[in-house]
Amino acid sequence: MDTIPKPAGFSETRQVSPRLRVALDIGPAVHQNAGLARYAERLASHLLAGHSDEIDLTLFYNRHSGHELPASLQNAPTATIERGQYPWRLGALASQLLRFRALEGRLPASDVYHATEHLLPRLARPTVLTVHDLIFEAFPQHHTWTNRAFLQVAMPLFVRAADAIIAVSQQTRRDLMARYGTPERKIRVIYEGIDDRFAPIGPPAVARIRQQYSPERPYLLMVGTLEPRKNHATAMRALARLKQAGHPHRLLISGGKGWLFEPVAALVAELGLTDDVTFAGRVPDDDLPALYAGADALLLPSLYEGFGFPVLEAMACGTPVVCADSSSLPEVAGDAALLVPATDDEALAAAVERILTEPGLADELRRRGVVQAARFRWERCAAETVAVYREVAGVGSER
Repeated sequence: MDTIPKPAGFSETRQVSPRLRVALDIGPAVHQNAGLARYAERLASHLLAGHSDEIDLTLFYNRHSGHELPASLQNAPTATIERGQYPWRLGALASQLLRFRALEGRLPASDVYHATEHLLPRLARPTVLTVHDLIFEAFPQHHTWTNRAFLQVAMPLFVRAADAIIAVSQQTRRDLMARYGTPERKIRVIYEGIDDRFAPIGPPAVARIRQQYSPERPYLLMVGTLEPRKNHATAMRALARLKQAGHPHRLLISGGKGWLFEPVAALVAELGLTDDVTFAGRVPDDDLPALYAGADALLLPSLYEGFGFPVLEAMACGTPVVCADSSSLPEVAGDAALLVPATDDEALAAAVERILTEPGLADELRRRGVVQAARFRWERCAAETVAVYREVAGVGSER
């Protein structure tokens, strides 16, 4: 076939779309060390590593308290302000209440602003808000009154103002629709992920961890901040039942002390479990995979989870899981865990005993768990988040 000659001086060029400028609130990774921190840090890392040809990312945070970026993000483009923690939070709320964009000029220039925690100032540009959970609505007694009061006023305003909402689970999406009447079209469910370091661990590393954290005795594991919502009390009552049945296990609890920890500590003595419960504190990140792998089971009878990282991390390490049958946990666990009512210590003890006494069941849960955990990847989370940025760019919000 003959080709049509090009005019003299013609050069064929491909149209390249300019990169979308995104300002990402990295504050949780700077000031916290729990699930919100992991979400912000991992999302930022994967956006920088895998999507720099699509987005021009600037990390933004408030420099209160002298905290700095985690080491993994030290070389990323960054912009900061310096306001106290409470002036920043109250300023964001006031901007929504007064419908005044006072903070617009204080934030880095961008086409899209992404709030990764429950704090969204009123802005002229398109905004994305990640909602991790509405625990303060479902279980208000498990929040301090100041935090509860702030969120009950602020969250409906933040949710309404955002151009798009990222919910980390279907449970959070349902909560947003039921409690705030948020339009379903505005919500995108984007699951969080787990890192490659969570994987089956070799026997030498597991033996070292067992010797360090639970010498001479097998253990059951709980991972998470020590606070009422995590429901350590039910796990301890289940442990007491297992001890009565002759099992030698101790309950090893990894996590920093939250608020209302004292009743949990008192229950240990009341149940006669002083020698059977170990509070390990916040375990170093490098130890956590082997700690999972060394446990005979992970317990998570939490009253409410917006996502549930420990379930997937344990599964990825080949550890059987018993968790609550409510909130987001069934959708995260799939068919790879034993599910029980959150406050039923008898059912929890019975499920753990099945794992300890039925090797075939334990092996099947390990097999299913590795498969289930592999479905949740940060690479996918980052890619789906970029799609949300594209969607809201240039689109007006409900103001």
